[in-house]
Amino acid sequence: MSETDTAASANPTPNPGAPTSAARDKRSDQPAKKDESFLAFLFWLVLGVVVLRSFIISPFNIPSESMLPRLLNGDYLFATKWSYGYSKYSLPFSLPLIPGRVFASQPERGDVVIFKAPPGNDVDYIKRVIGLPGDEIQVKGGQVWINAKPVPRVKQPDFALPVTPNTHCYAPEFEGTDAKGGPVCNYPQYRETLPNGKSYNVLDLGHTPQDDTGVYVVPEGHMFLMGDNRDNSLDSRFPAVEGQGIGIVPQDNLVGRAAIMMFSTDGSASWFEPWTWFTAARWSRIGSLI
Repeated sequence: MSETDTAASANPTPNPGAPTSAARDKRSDQPAKKDESFLAFLFWLVLGVVVLRSFIISPFNIPSESMLPRLLNGDYLFATKWSYGYSKYSLPFSLPLIPGRVFASQPERGDVVIFKAPPGNDVDYIKRVIGLPGDEIQVKGGQVWINAKPVPRVKQPDFALPVTPNTHCYAPEFEGTDAKGGPVCNYPQYRETLPNGKSYNVLDLGHTPQDDTGVYVVPEGHMFLMGDNRDNSLDSRFPAVEGQGIGIVPQDNLVGRAAIMMFSTDGSASWFEPWTWFTAARWSRIGSLI
């Protein structure tokens, strides 16, 4: 082999079409930059959702019938988070990052509120505000009294609740049929009007022990809450015992005010039958204000 051949093999002529080492390095950096961009997007997305749900608006679902006739089992609603200020209960997992309550404002009688239920303060409940600090609340014969004055209530036509997988009749005497022959529950219904003029409908299914109570005095910074389904609601009429009542609730436990219905289902949908996702929806309820 000649010296010329040896030199040629040791120093090969560059191929104009081959990528340079700088180009190869730049190309190898691209997957890393894409990963960084995705992680950054994911971070800002999660942060945005946390801020939205903590401070602006958050979804909640209704798993029981304690707020009939206004709210049904299977309702999904949005609650405004700014209505009463913010506390640790506004944050995910009730993180203790907010001392007390900031930007606090007092709810009004008749507001439908979401709150952390005593005594555990770890489960979201929804009830209606009946009494505020200084109020004396009593129930006599199923009628609410505020500061020794009866809250007016007027009999309304029965509330006809269709029987679905999400609903059932409490007793045979409430069973009936609608105009199309479908099964319904017909519940006695009244229109109640609070001293501030707020009106809403309540159910009264008959005499129960909670229809007659002593006098409750609402302490400063607290509120007296009741369900609209008066005979099927574990509310402020019962002591704060896990699964048995909530007592008179601190306003610091407020999470938000129920604002608008975003969806409602009667429970008849099946994941394996997509067409039932539409037939199960209670379309007329969507978008209604609470």
